[in-house]
Amino acid sequence: MSLTLTPLLGIPLIRPGDKLAPVILQALGQTGIALQDGDILVLAQKIVSKSEGRLVNLSGISPSERARELALQTEKDPRLIEVVLSESKEVLRTRPGTIIVEHRRGFVCANAGIDHSNVSGAGPEAEEWVLLLPENPDQSAQNLRRELEEVAHVRLGVMIIDSHGRAWRLGTVGVAIGLAGLPGLVDLRGQPDLLGYTLRIPQVGAADELAAAASLVMGQASEGTPVVHVRGFPYPLREAGLPELLRPKEQDLFR
Repeated sequence: MSLTLTPLLGIPLIRPGDKLAPVILQALGQTGIALQDGDILVLAQKIVSKSEGRLVNLSGISPSERARELALQTEKDPRLIEVVLSESKEVLRTRPGTIIVEHRRGFVCANAGIDHSNVSGAGPEAEEWVLLLPENPDQSAQNLRRELEEVAHVRLGVMIIDSHGRAWRLGTVGVAIGLAGLPGLVDLRGQPDLLGYTLRIPQVGAADELAAAASLVMGQASEGTPVVHVRGFPYPLREAGLPELLRPKEQDLFR
């Protein structure tokens, strides 16, 4: 098996309203890649959110009493906490510098995925802008997949990723927050292992494995390569969405 991940060259700074499909197609040409059946495109969440206009200026936010209470616990801007609450189902943990929530889309993360790094906007309060996650990352991936397939006439997978921490290990890793056309989970139960025994447990988080690899290629700071082309994904493409990757709450031992 050969798995090749190639960061696309020439992706400009994305602004609200920009169409990502033409930008990606141009970058594929500049990088010298012609799309083939089974290829996957992995996008950093930030460019999808920017294209969808998911920017919020904190100067216009009035924090609630609940947000003020949590801001004291976390030592964060109460206006930011108010935006976090608007994007969350439930606050799970707090400590100075950290607020962990269940996002409206069902996954657990810090700050509801709201980001301030590499984010700017117009106006006198340029430093006050923050960026929210896409409204519906699965739908965003599906829409982009359709646009690219209509032009390239091949079957593709598209995945949107973000950096998340984990309850049991240090460091952030890339994880899938939206996908279309590729499996999130691959069930290997019932297949034989190397010695011929039947596998009973393994379910592979294939989308998250690929997300971590793509995140490594993208980088986390100023690299400017928010789209990665993938060829050689070892599992068949199929329809899927983020929910198949989310552990049911009753099975979550860390809540």
